[in-house]
Amino acid sequence: MSATGNRGRVLGLVTVIVLVGLLAFLLGRGVGLERTVPPIEELTVERIELPDAGRIRVHVVNGGQDGVTIHQVIVDDAVWAFAIHPGPTIDRLGRATIEVPYPWVEGDTHEVRLVSRNGITFDATIEVATRTPSATPGWFGRLALLGLYVGVLPVALGLATYPFLRALGRRGIDFLLALTVGLLVFLAIDTLAEALELAGEAAGAFHAPILVWIVTLATLLGLLAITARRRAHGGDLSPLAVAAFIALGIGLHNLGEGLAIGAALATGAVGLGTFLVVGFTLHNITEGIGIAAPLLRGAPRLRHFAGLALLAGGPAVIGCWIGGLVFDPFWAAIFLAVGAGAILQVVFEVGRLVAGRGEEGMSGLWRGEVLAGAGVGVMLMYATALLVPA
Repeated sequence: MSATGNRGRVLGLVTVIVLVGLLAFLLGRGVGLERTVPPIEELTVERIELPDAGRIRVHVVNGGQDGVTIHQVIVDDAVWAFAIHPGPTIDRLGRATIEVPYPWVEGDTHEVRLVSRNGITFDATIEVATRTPSATPGWFGRLALLGLYVGVLPVALGLATYPFLRALGRRGIDFLLALTVGLLVFLAIDTLAEALELAGEAAGAFHAPILVWIVTLATLLGLLAITARRRAHGGDLSPLAVAAFIALGIGLHNLGEGLAIGAALATGAVGLGTFLVVGFTLHNITEGIGIAAPLLRGAPRLRHFAGLALLAGGPAVIGCWIGGLVFDPFWAAIFLAVGAGAILQVVFEVGRLVAGRGEEGMSGLWRGEVLAGAGVGVMLMYATALLVPA
């Protein structure tokens, strides 16, 4: 190694040390700056639980620049005693649980207001008061059955169309592959929209909407790099591998669907939960057909279909558990962002599969059956999405 190279490395190391020391000094001493503005307080209510007939439990996170000290808790315009853990002062990015002994009424709406020591108020609403389910084996079992009904069974029904799809000719298979692309494009946009909506409910300090875009892009680029490396060593992905990628992306999306169903049922919105179950069930049958389409170019076995159904539908069970017991909008948004990135990667892979069947190369994407299939796929997903309440 040359002397010039050694000097460059030493100089770079010294620069990093000086920079770290300067930042530590600025953060620790404040370089003589004196704050002249009031504290900036921000508190986000993540969820409210009603563990028993005479108690309200509020989970909060501090997403502001300064600590927040809870001074009063007002429920339905009346001040109530409360206990807060770990303490009344919540530091930046800190979390706390507030217990309020309040005789809430089943089915009623209740307003909760938290008042800081500086008089700043933070409001939350219990839309429909109902006891929050506890983590009992029976509740876990009911949520698991819902997840199977919404996720695994509809996907399995969609995959069961495989024998009928095999009877199609070459143009019919191209139509179905393009239909899969249309399904996935709609699904990617829908997943990203859900992720951004949940990110808006997270504490501002986490910058969740920006993180959603970063995670989506990172997932897409990471999966593209993995598949590119695989091609460099062993050629294109097999039809079964493409179907598995589709199932994985759909599974991450179904995790979000399970979250929505579990959270709706846990908060007492039984009617909404029922509509979600019916809508998502019809929605996922279409997704099962999309998973089956790439398999038309291979020779799958029964165990492959079972594995794909579990991969695509199984996360709905996990989502129902999380949504029904502990729901965190920040992590839900991150999981959905990963799903959006995975689905976009699958769009690219299935697009290559469709193009590879035409003699004109990538120009084969503009064939009539391909354009028609993509359009029908988008419209099918839109039609079934109309059954899911917003």
